[in-house]
Amino acid sequence: MKDQVRFVALGDSFTEGVGDNDLRLPNNCRGWADRVAEELARHDETVRYANLAVRGRRLHRIIDEQIEPALAMNPTMVSFYAGGNDLLMARLNMARLIRDYEDAVKRIKASGAMVLLFTGYNVPLSPLLEPLKLRTAIYNRHIRRIAAKYGTLLVDYWCFEKFQDPRMWAPDRLHMSTPGHSYMAKKVLEVLGAPHSLTSPTLAVPRPRTFTENIADDAAWLRRDVGPWLKRRVRGVSSGDHLGARWPELMPVVLPERLGTARAKPQLSSRFS
Repeated sequence: MKDQVRFVALGDSFTEGVGDNDLRLPNNCRGWADRVAEELARHDETVRYANLAVRGRRLHRIIDEQIEPALAMNPTMVSFYAGGNDLLMARLNMARLIRDYEDAVKRIKASGAMVLLFTGYNVPLSPLLEPLKLRTAIYNRHIRRIAAKYGTLLVDYWCFEKFQDPRMWAPDRLHMSTPGHSYMAKKVLEVLGAPHSLTSPTLAVPRPRTFTENIADDAAWLRRDVGPWLKRRVRGVSSGDHLGARWPELMPVVLPERLGTARAKPQLSSRFS
């Protein structure tokens, strides 16, 4: 008899699904992890899925708040993406970040679950933030080493050329768009060796933009996204401080075609608040 798949996703906005908007779902988003769970469930209705990721979480909070509840579910598969928000900090102790990350992977791997890790991507935020590329490259080198050391699966996001297209990104330029999340789900399923029906997104050729339009878009981005983000950093708060995990307990996968127009009721747990 085939063992039941119990998939638990851990992390921050990348795994929560920010950028892939869906008002029918908890926290108003869907994301690659939901899409992976949906495809797995289409081929095996016994699949169970939980997503403990919360936007804005840095590595230490992901470790403190998500790993123990995840392991208590006796998962067979755990996806772990963490550290992206740490890389955006003005001051960063990279050695400590990597040490804590590796300890977390070791802990999850010891549970017997199959572990899925991710490299980071050089998100095309702005030429002003190009120094982040070096941090991400160092981070990725260590993620690859850790994946090899502990025998985990690795989704080498850094190598996916399709993400050079700005349409794979949401307007905030930091989170993947719906096509981006869909493509990420496809790549994850390929790494898992799982059957699926997802295809690569077909993006229409955009109209070339003028210099003036580019300047106006940059100004709108700074006002709409960068300004509020900087204010939150100064105040020491996060966009996810008042949110809970979208799917805090293992449950049957909610297929989108069965949602209709009714919005799913979030089952939030106070331990993730």
